[in-house]
Amino acid sequence: MREVDVVGVRVEMPSSQPIVLLKEVGGERYLPIWIGAAEASAIAFAQQGMEPPRPLTHDLFAETIRVLGHTLSQVRIVNLNDGIFEAILVFDDKTEISARPSDSIAIALRTGTPVFCADEILAEAGIPVPESETDGADEVQEEEEVERFREFLDQVTPEDFDKS
Repeated sequence: MREVDVVGVRVEMPSSQPIVLLKEVGGERYLPIWIGAAEASAIAFAQQGMEPPRPLTHDLFAETIRVLGHTLSQVRIVNLNDGIFEAILVFDDKTEISARPSDSIAIALRTGTPVFCADEILAEAGIPVPESETDGADEVQEEEEVERFREFLDQVTPEDFDKS
């Protein structure tokens, strides 16, 4: 398993399909996962620190975990079958619950939980985007990463991940 960071959410054009992009920590592979609009909003809200006036489903789930005295220890993206990703929520008592990656990521962002991805999935569906050689500030590196992400999304299609 490799830890991944949530880079962000973007809408893939021309289909207007939302994508969450993950990047392996300490590596150069990105993992795009096509998700629903509601989950994209939930992930974007969490990344931006936005709190709705009433809890969204993911907020409610995160609060339920807390109130019941548990913590979410890991989110694991564990399977890719026919273009559909599968995840597991792993709790402090080792309980595991199957979930969609988009929901799992939205909850992980709300609870500060690390996200991991199986090596096999990164090998199969990960897209290597080499880091550029820069000696600039973090802001410049972040802008370059966002630009590489945009270029990647301009060129990738869901068919790129069809293994048939």
